Amino acid sequence: MAKIIVTGAAGFIGSHLVDILLQRGEEVIGIDEFNDYYDPVLKRKNIATFQNLSNFTLIEGDIRFLELPGICQNVEIIYHQAAQAGVRSSWGKGFRAYTERNINTTQVLLEAAKDARNLKRLVFASTSSIYGDAETLPTNEEIHPKPVSPYGITKLAAERLCGLYQKNFGVPFVSLRYFTVYGPRQRPDMAFNKFFKAVLEDEAIPVYGDGQQTRDFTFVSDAVAANLAAATVPEAVGEIFNIGGGSRVVLAEVLDTMSEIVGKPIKRNHIEKAMGDARHTAADVSKARKILGYEPRISLREGLQQEWEWVKSLYL
Repeated sequence: MAKIIVTGAAGFIGSHLVDILLQRGEEVIGIDEFNDYYDPVLKRKNIATFQNLSNFTLIEGDIRFLELPGICQNVEIIYHQAAQAGVRSSWGKGFRAYTERNINTTQVLLEAAKDARNLKRLVFASTSSIYGDAETLPTNEEIHPKPVSPYGITKLAAERLCGLYQKNFGVPFVSLRYFTVYGPRQRPDMAFNKFFKAVLEDEAIPVYGDGQQTRDFTFVSDAVAANLAAATVPEAVGEIFNIGGGSRVVLAEVLDTMSEIVGKPIKRNHIEKAMGDARHTAADVSKARKILGYEPRISLREGLQQEWEWVKSLYL
């Protein structure tokens, strides 16, 4: 039984990851600040099914101010999922939260990780937002990052910090660049959650721009599988991997699929394109496939169906 830390343990991806690790019988220390970026009550629901299990310990607090050297003692794997998420909120006055929770927090964690004697892997949750408007689609990991949002800037900086600590102190990090993860427990500010909730309330879905933007959507269980592989494959240390869903889809077509799933037409309200949103994203996952054995398994339709059932259970 390995001793594992998951930061952002009550969040969207973090809670799914904790769930699987506990089912495997691992000893998990979950760290979460329960900040108010979105309703902390939803985060409590995310961990309700396993919060009282004997092999799970929850530590509530800001990572920057925890006694991390002691917490990291005898820990073999750290999954660093905690972050200040969201492209659109990263402009203006909100930027400080992004530098503190994405850059400063990661640096503090890395300082503790470099002195953790038993640490075998630190898996960092990165993002496709670091690519910005990539010149090549699908985009591979060798493409020069050109973020178009402050959020993307801070996540790229944190990823670079991980690389520095790996080079200088031997911290065995792996970075996973997620491409638009969705599924049950998705944050309420994310598109599919908002869209399905709007359907339940018989309201028009807000669509940024013309709806012809494309995304590579990744179901949450596939993202979790990538984390588990990244923590165990020896060749993954020091590497960066794209984690995508396997196909690039036009948003308007996604809405058509959602209409079929909910069984009625979806009203749409086109609004101005948001600053910081990349026009197109598509992941070249050939590196993850080769080294991690990664293969996205959940189709977009199947994943949307699962999220629809979850949204109904949450709001009805």
